[in-house]
Amino acid sequence: MESFKMLHFLVIWIVLDLDLTNSAPDECPLERERLQAQLKSLEVRAVKQQEMIQRLTNLSMQKQNPVNESIFFDLGERQYTDCAQVFSNGNKASGFYLIKPMSSPAQIRVYCDMTEGGGWTVLQRRTDGSQSFDRDWKDYKVGFGDLKSASGEFWIGNDNLHYLTSQGEYILRINLEDFEGSHRFAVYGKFKVDGEENHYQLQIGRYTGNAGDALSGNYNPGAQSWASHHGMKFSTRDKDNDHYDRNCAREDKAGWWFNKCHTANLNGIYYKGPYSAVTDNGIVWYPWHGWWYSLKSVEMKIRPAGFELSED
Repeated sequence: MESFKMLHFLVIWIVLDLDLTNSAPDECPLERERLQAQLKSLEVRAVKQQEMIQRLTNLSMQKQNPVNESIFFDLGERQYTDCAQVFSNGNKASGFYLIKPMSSPAQIRVYCDMTEGGGWTVLQRRTDGSQSFDRDWKDYKVGFGDLKSASGEFWIGNDNLHYLTSQGEYILRINLEDFEGSHRFAVYGKFKVDGEENHYQLQIGRYTGNAGDALSGNYNPGAQSWASHHGMKFSTRDKDNDHYDRNCAREDKAGWWFNKCHTANLNGIYYKGPYSAVTDNGIVWYPWHGWWYSLKSVEMKIRPAGFELSED
């Protein structure tokens, strides 16, 4: 860039010099012709250098902001019940795969996260607010969102949650990020979602992590009766299964395992950090940032409880 500025300055100087030459008696026509040829040469060089600078700038921007392309891996006719099986068969790249849980009537497209030990089937992701999670029962039943982009927002579907977690014992990992660049996580053992006949009731086991135990409410023993999400049935704006005298899903603009109403609502409205609203309807994880701070990104993912024993 500095060399381009120097060339630009030199071109201007020559133009001024030519103007002065033109204002004086034409005593040196050969010198004036030489300077005009030099000016033309410098202009060509300046244009080419500017084009090169622009190409380098574009290349740098592409490296800093990679295109959010779909990454789909076709594994042929062989079927896998979850991303842990995909990983154990030697497929170590994160991306989209087709799996077929044992009780599922058909294959489903899922995002397999092969980081953090690998083998994670991603259930939910929030990144930018591009998808509305204020949906009805049918949408949450079958799933919705962007299952093509590498960082798209989606909900895998409550039926699929049931199919996956009915295969055996699974652990749930939740990764959280705020708008200040801090990261926290929560892990729950014995994660299970019942079928639709039981309103997709949530079961969770012991908590570990550094985000605070929002799902079972153990951060404050006195809050468990109204704050715990363990044992709660799923609610949406058109199906109220919570313990509240009104509709939590309708008030908090999300489908979730609400109690009275929540200390965790990862399907809330995508605000950018601190927010004000009639209800605490943001993307909330209360033990970390309270009710009035909406998180920047969330990822919920599962893998079999015994998977670590089979890792390479």
